Amino acid sequence: MELFFCYFFLGFVFLVLLSLQIAFYKHQSLFSFANLPPGRTGWPILGETLEFLSTGWRGHPEKFVFDRMFKYSQECFKTSILGEPVAFVCGPPGNKFLFSNENKFVTTWWPEAVNKVFPTSLQTNSKEESKKMRKLLPQFLKAEALQRYVSIMDTIAQRHFVSEWENKEDVFVFPLAKRYTFWLACRLFLSVDDPNHIARFADPFHLLVSGVISIPVNLPGTPFNKAIKAAEFIRKELRLIINQRKVDLAEKKATTTQDILSHMLTITDENGQNMSEMDIADKILGLLIGGHDTASIVISFIVKYLAELPHVYNAVYEEQMEIAKSKVPGELLTWEDIQKMKYSWNVACEVMRLIPPLQGAFREAMTDFMYAGFTIPKGWKLYWSAYSTHRNPQYFTDPEKFDPSRFDGSGPAPYTYVPFGGGPRMCPGKEYARLEILVFMHNVVKRYRWEKLIPDEKIIADPFPMPAKGLPIRLIPYI
Repeated sequence: MELFFCYFFLGFVFLVLLSLQIAFYKHQSLFSFANLPPGRTGWPILGETLEFLSTGWRGHPEKFVFDRMFKYSQECFKTSILGEPVAFVCGPPGNKFLFSNENKFVTTWWPEAVNKVFPTSLQTNSKEESKKMRKLLPQFLKAEALQRYVSIMDTIAQRHFVSEWENKEDVFVFPLAKRYTFWLACRLFLSVDDPNHIARFADPFHLLVSGVISIPVNLPGTPFNKAIKAAEFIRKELRLIINQRKVDLAEKKATTTQDILSHMLTITDENGQNMSEMDIADKILGLLIGGHDTASIVISFIVKYLAELPHVYNAVYEEQMEIAKSKVPGELLTWEDIQKMKYSWNVACEVMRLIPPLQGAFREAMTDFMYAGFTIPKGWKLYWSAYSTHRNPQYFTDPEKFDPSRFDGSGPAPYTYVPFGGGPRMCPGKEYARLEILVFMHNVVKRYRWEKLIPDEKIIADPFPMPAKGLPIRLIPYI
């Protein structure tokens, strides 16, 4: 028996060593091409993934990019992240190249973890799913639809402040901002308006967002494992909503144009087939992530900077009170009111410059090509980074200074300011996000001043930026 276990152990060790050797040679082969960008590849499989993530965990996500730009190249450097060879393209020329060559030299790419959390994408892939979503969205994000959303957003914002902020001395801004934007997304995408119903899948949804782009280790307790379980739970809730909507549509209690869920249930593909419930649930999940997470981050950091910069707060307050004074009691915000919030939007834009809610995004090389004098092999991943321009003194004078006037007139130079990406893959919800952010700003400043309870609270990125302690503030209501 002891001899059997000895052989078993030796066999196990041999298999582990063999697997590591295969992984090492595979890793090396990915970087064996001539004339690659300068850089380092890190450990086999892991590459520099932990360094890439840990700079965010420590509160300095821009450090990974700036250190390598300084050491290797201001235009392009190589690394290895999530088991993939990656070329970081930097600065306005890099942004322009990637945004202008979609489906020519590059195409969208998501880490494999995304496909595992969204199982319907395994039947096609995340690229195809992204294309389908972009075809579905335009009629719900065009100007006519957005104009209808303003009054709904204002109604929900008012209800949010009554239920979550009123009669409170201290609040944690980050979780409250997430509740506000999630409520809006549920109402506008699903016509779900009951706070108790929304609360059932709000917490699992936040676990999903935290783990969907993480190291894909599916072990109990890991963010990735929690994301998979959360996605399964939310799908069950969504399928209940989907089934009820089918009944409501059949009984004429709902219309095909009232929200994107009804639209998904009634459209057919080129073969006359309806989308499956699982497919709809996954697409709604993706929409909820895109429709709430970015805006809640921006809202939280707007509150942070308004607390730190009284002169900026005062200017926002004056602009918003001019609008508030023009309304009769009970009158909701309108599209025309939103267009008057120019300084407030400059403030939001400056927040997104300093703390971009989307640090960057991946692409995949569709063919071998040359960039900045370097070879980018087919299959390699490319990454554009907002930090390579947003905090770079080459493109923004005194980049650490908070200055909303940067966005007066024509604003920053092309391809230097990219919080929503660019080109054909620019975030389709940019205008939707602008509305929900400005509606929140209007409602919060006309009710309160506030002060931070943790003056030096750290900002971390995991993978999205967030205040480390949730941004607790003390409210000072207007009497």
